[in-house]
Amino acid sequence: MGGSRFVGGSVRRMGCDTAALPGSPFPYYHFSPDCVWDLATTCSGLAVVLGIALILVVRYSRSPWRRVPPGPRGLPLIGNVLELRDKVWLFQSDCKQKYEDVMYLSALGQPILVLNSLKAASELLDRRANIYSGRPRLIMAQEIISGGLAFAILNPVDDYWRRGRRAGHQVLTKAAVRGYHNVLRKEGVLLASALLANPGALEKHFQRAAASATMTILYDYPTLETENDENVKEILAYAERQSTASAPGAYLVELFPWMLHIPERFARWKYEGNRDFRRFNTLFESLFNRVLSALSEGSERPSICASLFKGSDHNQLSRQEMAWFAGTLFLAGAETTSTTMSWWALAMITHPEVQKRAHIELDTVVGRSRTPTFSDAPNLPYIQAMVKEVLRWRPALPFSLPHSTTEDDWYNGMFIPKGTICLTNLLQCHRDPAYGGSAVDFRPERFLGAHGEILPGPTETREEGHSTYGFGKRACMGKHVANESLFIYIAMSLWAVTFEPARDKDGNEVPFDAHVFVDTGMTLKPAPYECKITPRFGEVVSILAAEEELLKT
Repeated sequence: MGGSRFVGGSVRRMGCDTAALPGSPFPYYHFSPDCVWDLATTCSGLAVVLGIALILVVRYSRSPWRRVPPGPRGLPLIGNVLELRDKVWLFQSDCKQKYEDVMYLSALGQPILVLNSLKAASELLDRRANIYSGRPRLIMAQEIISGGLAFAILNPVDDYWRRGRRAGHQVLTKAAVRGYHNVLRKEGVLLASALLANPGALEKHFQRAAASATMTILYDYPTLETENDENVKEILAYAERQSTASAPGAYLVELFPWMLHIPERFARWKYEGNRDFRRFNTLFESLFNRVLSALSEGSERPSICASLFKGSDHNQLSRQEMAWFAGTLFLAGAETTSTTMSWWALAMITHPEVQKRAHIELDTVVGRSRTPTFSDAPNLPYIQAMVKEVLRWRPALPFSLPHSTTEDDWYNGMFIPKGTICLTNLLQCHRDPAYGGSAVDFRPERFLGAHGEILPGPTETREEGHSTYGFGKRACMGKHVANESLFIYIAMSLWAVTFEPARDKDGNEVPFDAHVFVDTGMTLKPAPYECKITPRFGEVVSILAAEEELLKT
């Protein structure tokens, strides 16, 4: 019998015995105990496999992760890391058309939600602020290099955050900012004079004005030559260090937090991070202590650090916390203001009709015998609208600062898991039809009524006219300083000069693309460009020089 063997008058097949019945040519089967066990084992194994498969199918069908928002398909393991290296594609109109209000990405397993509309950003970050006010955990940038003291990226929303927020609302109110109008106006005059003296260093002039004003307001520490000021250099070095340390994949400890327990002598990254914390802690505390020394000597002038110290009984911040809080404010103010001014100057070159209308308003209200002041603001609605428009048109931080979810959530039937990083795509949000007209054009009049009065912006922007200052509990506390700074810098510059495209030796305009971005890690700047800057009338230089002398006293 093929495949069988004869054993003691019976045939053994697959653990079963067969023998011929008496008088019958057919065999009967006798199932031995071994045969029964084999069958039971086989059936049990199949049942287990099928059961596990069924459980997995059911769990997969019911898993909320199947309902995450749409987004581009990433690569195995790394997800969308490569796409996130070049963020400019997120600003293209077809991105929003393809993925609509919200888009899901993943970077090395980290879920990321990109909010492409005012409606989605307002609904999640404002109305659901209780679970959308976290920050991503940044072990290297925040916990090590900053010692857990960098207020802007602080996570979670804890007692230190609440005390810092209370302190910020105390020293950065609109009324408090009015006390720094003389500082801002002085920097506006110096900026206009610098533009005329050296037109080729446009970006440096904006950086100097912003840094000098911020240092004066924070520490009563004017820095007229920021390129040569060691303290400013150190603050900017901290900003760069924090930015590079925050980049996805920069340090393995972000993926494997258990690495924090590795002793410093075996982890160079930890040694360098702790060394940097000591360096920057010394910087911020020395600047703060400088203000306290002036206070003790009775020679102190108004500054945010002085106000923080005087209000410490109320805000309950330690000296170290106040020192780092002030350092955070510098980073939030100086870089973003100078970047916004660079975009604004570019808009003046590319939209001469806007510049002309602003010149007419300034000549009508201010005239040509004096420079603009803050008291002129109510009568300069077009300049005020220009501030709103440049912040809408080209926000310096195109994704604002990231939020993070503290609980699982659902939005329009889509699952948003706990720990998701939420990025607000401001350039897409600011193209909302609620703004009226072509959102890609620079048009300050979109914020003006029929009689030239300032109109409130869309309700989702809290009537700012843009969302550059963020959402919810993490909205920027320094918005009043930013608005006042931009107003006086723009008004003073336009009163004094005319911006025109640069021309080559043959008189032809030097070509440039106003839509090319340069990603610095912190902000998106315009690509380097040249322009021609000329005084608007003959007395400009002498009037500015006289103003400088008055402001010195």
